[in-house]
Amino acid sequence: MGLRLVPENLHELRLGARRILMHPPTSALFELDAVGAELLDLFRERGEVAIDDVVCRFDGRYPPGEVVDTLSELRHLDIVNEHGRADPRHIPPIRELPLSTIVLNVNTGCNLSCSYCYKEDLTTAPKGRRMDFATAVRSVELLLAQARERASVNIVFFGGEPLSNLALIRQVVDYAERRCAEQGLRPDFSLTTNGTLLTEETVDYLDRHRFGITVSMDGPREYHDRNRVTHKGRGSYDIIRPKVRMLLARYRSRPVGARVTLTHGVTDVVAIHRHLRDELGFFEVGFAPVTSGPIDHYNLDGEELQAVFTGMKRLGEDYLAAALEGRNNGFANLHQLLSDLHEGRRKSLPCGAGIGMLAVDAGGDLHLCHRFTGSRLPTFGNVERGIDRERLSGFLEAAADLSGRGCATCRIRSLCAGGCYHESYARYADPLHPTYHYCELMRDWVDFGVTVYLQILNQRPDFLSQHVAPRRARQ
Repeated sequence: MGLRLVPENLHELRLGARRILMHPPTSALFELDAVGAELLDLFRERGEVAIDDVVCRFDGRYPPGEVVDTLSELRHLDIVNEHGRADPRHIPPIRELPLSTIVLNVNTGCNLSCSYCYKEDLTTAPKGRRMDFATAVRSVELLLAQARERASVNIVFFGGEPLSNLALIRQVVDYAERRCAEQGLRPDFSLTTNGTLLTEETVDYLDRHRFGITVSMDGPREYHDRNRVTHKGRGSYDIIRPKVRMLLARYRSRPVGARVTLTHGVTDVVAIHRHLRDELGFFEVGFAPVTSGPIDHYNLDGEELQAVFTGMKRLGEDYLAAALEGRNNGFANLHQLLSDLHEGRRKSLPCGAGIGMLAVDAGGDLHLCHRFTGSRLPTFGNVERGIDRERLSGFLEAAADLSGRGCATCRIRSLCAGGCYHESYARYADPLHPTYHYCELMRDWVDFGVTVYLQILNQRPDFLSQHVAPRRARQ
């Protein structure tokens, strides 16, 4: 009996004359030498390859040991085996929940009325449900109890608009800093804000405590004001722009990023990036396409989604050109993908939701992430009672088990792992349903990212050590 290729365990890319093998189970990258390339060609030609076929093809052309070693490596990686199917993936029980991040939903209210907002419990800032200090304290204590083996913990403030409850944020920071000092931990604080409530005093306070800050801003006025409006329906760009200018001129402790929500009619990622990065001065800009919002009018259609990915590849080409000159152009989406490739990340779950991170609502209930607070998805415990480990472990084990889904044989399964839980929940009412509607675009995006990564690795490897690796340390 001979050996057969396992199609779902290899994906080949070409970079000029170079042949690159991506190993989907691990996302590892290998450059094929002459023997490896010819072995794969032989398997593709014949389907099933016996030892006599190998001898006939390679005898006298390459050292026998080199051929044997290469074939053994292909078998070790399960790229070839006797049955031509991937070995079953073992899903171990998930019992350890190494929590390192807690997200505090400090106010369900917001002073803007963004038309595409996904929050199911959103209201105006004065009417919002505010977290009290006692709930926040229990949240911090839950985090500290779960993070005894860590050097640092992360506390994220979210909303609504989190700065509408700045008094609580100040209380939590004081408490967390004292408690972390007692336990020998370093607290790390961050928040995402719409920027409207920023003042010099607030910025200086956040700077003293080294907050990681992300501002939600959708680009120049013509795009931003389409959806990011006040409760009276007026655009908020002219309110936010001077505050962003002040923030970026005044803030020194950490880089400040912008988060862009792409909706129907807002797809020019190149122009948006240029405005936010080059004109306003954000350190990096990340894009979040909306395809599963509660109001279908705001969702990107197939043609628009294709335009977004085309624009992202144009930005990626700019990123590559800058990287080869030793500069980072601040395109966060590609930077994150390169980080994953450089770190050799192998995802069995799409993100840290539920295993490294939990979100707390005003009542103290625990959710997978900040996107689910106020949703109908069952919760996973409470800060008073603790984590419902049985329910949460069951959810995570089901998420990690890709069998029966298209993800099981997808070539980017170890980088995507099924896609965003909330995206699936919003579109299919099932957080574990794969996001099939943009799978092919994601596969093409990863292929593009791999080629960019390899060119940087080959021509400017110092860029990776100077810009990509440190980003992981900041997170």
